[in-house]
Amino acid sequence: MKQGKHDAQLLKLAMEIGVGYAKKRGFDDFDKGISPKDKVECIYRLLVQDKLIQPLATDKEDGPNMKHKLILWISRQLPEDHPLLN
Repeated sequence: MKQGKHDAQLLKLAMEIGVGYAKKRGFDDFDKGISPKDKVECIYRLLVQDKLIQPLATDKEDGPNMKHKLILWISRQLPEDHPLLN
């Protein structure tokens, strides 16, 4: 899995939009005590459940792969000329 130069910013944006999506679905806000790893997993599982992203193979479900899936998801939501996609 190749790292892009804007992956950190894309992941941050994916998490912000994912948390907003979760709130619209009726979920409570994430507490300050929840680790970033758990937030990534929660958002990933919600998007998989809603069939917005393809699930990973069971043996590939780990933090880096979930983050990569979220980065791919947000990359496809952004317009082609978005600065983070260059």
